Amino acid sequence: MTDFSVLIFSAFALVLLGAAVGVITARNPVHAALFLVLAFFNGAGLWMMLEAEFLSIALVLVYVGAVMVLFLFVVMMLNVDLARLREGFWKHLPLGLGVGLLMVVEMLLVVSSKQFASLGAGMAPAAPGGSNTRELGLLLYTDYVYPFELAAVILLVAIVAAIALTLRRRKDSKHLDPSQQVRVKAADRIRIVAMRAEKDR
Repeated sequence: MTDFSVLIFSAFALVLLGAAVGVITARNPVHAALFLVLAFFNGAGLWMMLEAEFLSIALVLVYVGAVMVLFLFVVMMLNVDLARLREGFWKHLPLGLGVGLLMVVEMLLVVSSKQFASLGAGMAPAAPGGSNTRELGLLLYTDYVYPFELAAVILLVAIVAAIALTLRRRKDSKHLDPSQQVRVKAADRIRIVAMRAEKDR
């Protein structure tokens, strides 16, 4: 990397770290979601500098263009009680710090291992006319096809669980049954009553 590339990389990394801190420290959920969008954009910029164009574009299109828009709609449509969300912050802070410290230690152990350092040692540089998207697809669907399918099954189970958790029958809510509406007959809805005619006085 040249000095200019290092400068650009450092700028993206610093903004990414600042946005990540803003996500967890913002009091307003909408502001936290916008900080997360900024973090995604800077992560995409870092991947672009690492010549992973497909991952960079996928991050912007999928997460920023779809997932974060959904998050923003949900956050703005729900009436979130911010005071109630902050009630147990200090009570759960030690547990959160402990889990975060454990994750940092685990990541340091993974990054400092010899296996992680030798991952890119045997890889040849990409050809000038080559496509890293094609290489990623070949690697994903050959060497890592079983972990990829396992991740797909886990995501499918998560979707089904989310639907099952939100599908609740409330007794106080009124709903229509289309099958009963289709089976209805005129005799069930209309009743003809015979009445005696009255004369005008």
